[in-house]
Amino acid sequence: MSNFFDKVKYFIGIDDLEEEEYGDEGFEEVESMDFPVATKTKKINNKVVNIHTNSNMKIVVHEPLSYDEAPAIVDDLKARKAVVVNFEQLDLAIKRQIFDFINGGLYAIEGKIQKVTKDIFILAPLNIEIDGLKDELKSRGIFPW
Repeated sequence: MSNFFDKVKYFIGIDDLEEEEYGDEGFEEVESMDFPVATKTKKINNKVVNIHTNSNMKIVVHEPLSYDEAPAIVDDLKARKAVVVNFEQLDLAIKRQIFDFINGGLYAIEGKIQKVTKDIFILAPLNIEIDGLKDELKSRGIFPW
């Protein structure tokens, strides 16, 4: 308990805290030794994906006959498939409705559209690039119409 009172006296300023002096008794000098320092190696995770995988890309051809078939076209685009749409057998009013619905879906998934002929279009999701014009596609033999 006296230790507590000594600290209170010192804090108030009445008494000086007595410091015990320790001598160099019992200590010997030891020569220093060098130890190898272990270094940490960081494991680097390579998250590189090979873009040249042999995955099969599908191209789906749709020839809608009614407005009810429009969601199936957008579903294929959402599944990251390229779509060719043939509107040749449709009336102008239904063609316009389906076209507007598909364009809304393309906008939502940031897709692209390319006109091949008056009534045939290529639709591509974000992961597929449509390269070139109709003449280039025809010269490559991809879409010969």
